[in-house]
Amino acid sequence: MSDLHDRPTPSTPATLTAGVDGASTPDSGEHLQRSLKNRHVQLIAIGGAIGTGLFMGSGKTIHAAGPSILLVYLTIGLMLFFVMRAMGELLLHDLNYKSFQDFTSEFLGPWAGFFSGWTYWMCWVVTGMAEIIAVAGYWNFWVNSDHPEKMTGTAIVLAVVTLAALLGLNLLTVKLFGEMEFWFAIIKVIAIVALIIAGIVMVATAFTAPDGTKASLTYLWSRPGGIFPHGIDGFFAGFQIAVFAFVGIELVGTTAAETADPRVTLPKAINSIPIRVILFYVFALMAIMSVTPWDQVNPAVSPFVNLFSLIGIASAASLMNFVVLTSASSSCNSGIFSTSRMLYGLSHKRMAPAAFGRLSRRAVPQNGLFVSVALISLSVFLLMSDTVMGAFTVVTTISAVLFLFVWGLILFSYIVYRRRHPEAHAASTYKMPGGVPMCWVVLAFFVFVLVLLTREQDTLQALLVTPVWFVVLTIGWFMSRDKVHQDDTTTEEVHS
Repeated sequence: MSDLHDRPTPSTPATLTAGVDGASTPDSGEHLQRSLKNRHVQLIAIGGAIGTGLFMGSGKTIHAAGPSILLVYLTIGLMLFFVMRAMGELLLHDLNYKSFQDFTSEFLGPWAGFFSGWTYWMCWVVTGMAEIIAVAGYWNFWVNSDHPEKMTGTAIVLAVVTLAALLGLNLLTVKLFGEMEFWFAIIKVIAIVALIIAGIVMVATAFTAPDGTKASLTYLWSRPGGIFPHGIDGFFAGFQIAVFAFVGIELVGTTAAETADPRVTLPKAINSIPIRVILFYVFALMAIMSVTPWDQVNPAVSPFVNLFSLIGIASAASLMNFVVLTSASSSCNSGIFSTSRMLYGLSHKRMAPAAFGRLSRRAVPQNGLFVSVALISLSVFLLMSDTVMGAFTVVTTISAVLFLFVWGLILFSYIVYRRRHPEAHAASTYKMPGGVPMCWVVLAFFVFVLVLLTREQDTLQALLVTPVWFVVLTIGWFMSRDKVHQDDTTTEEVHS
């Protein structure tokens, strides 16, 4: 296998060569375009940090952990910040890397590129399923307002229509994807800031809900059991959905090949993660639990929507439902984008069928889009056989386990990079804080989370399914490893 540095650099002249049907073909010189600007990457990073796990799943985590859920989110956010810093240093080590799949291949071997690429693809397929399940639940809030916990066929159909619309938008251009995520993320930010401000005002004015509940910051420690109402077991139980809330935080790394100025935009996006975690997770959940005591939060309904419902503002609840609907759609949109790009990269390494490496006339890997969306649509069968939260828990657990694997490979790659290229690390302008020792700390934390997933029956069942995926991947690797070759694509500089 040739060295990664034998590839053309981003400054190499590049054109999009079309095939007979007008679409580009693998090995014909087609390239992803660097069309994402700083504002796109910053908002994509924010969108990745605000997932459906927060909007949809935080009710369950609050119910399980009580106020200690704030510590859960802070802990996970801190650990993943170091994962992102390791990824950032590696991506900036060589701008030919189009995603973390490239540096896992170089530092751990081609098998790691195969496993990380396909697992990340599956991560987002499963995550897309979770988002569509959430979308169906939000549609159901309107079409079955009397019993929103009972799924209706109309809500499922509307969720499928939403998925089809996202597919149509992704088939256009990457710049349009960036614009969509930009505005989707702005909606999320405005909604969360509005919720935090509303919570502050309600606490300051001692707002009293129709059921007699008075808003108070003291709910965070004064309810029965204090901060840890269910003890250490309840605290541990909050980690499963909370981990899923952060999936997509690494999405900024998959945009590296389509980012106009990665040396500037990637560090800015990654460095803002701690602020986003505190603002979007901790403050938002503090507002929710100050207005509505944690033990009155319905785990089956989004607490963002439920908060406004409980205080008797029906129109505000409906507006918040629209916001969380757009949030789930945004997360699904990110998944559709990243799965197609990962299949594109796999194809050009001959780790996936050649069809996934072809670009459309608009320089979009449309074949990967079609296959990924088709698989995501299978989530409707889960909705037909389970409740919204039941189906959501199953797919989010599987997704969380797969993401832990990918994040782990990023850290192992960093460890090898430090041993192999100490001079590159010394010259780096974006060094990972804590270095190799912190990598081992975070890896130990990931093992700890996996152990926690065995403690709950619903998460244990989903956890036991994931080894099947790795068995399939192992078989696939042994069947394709002799065909694997070095990536043959670079990215086209576009200044638009």
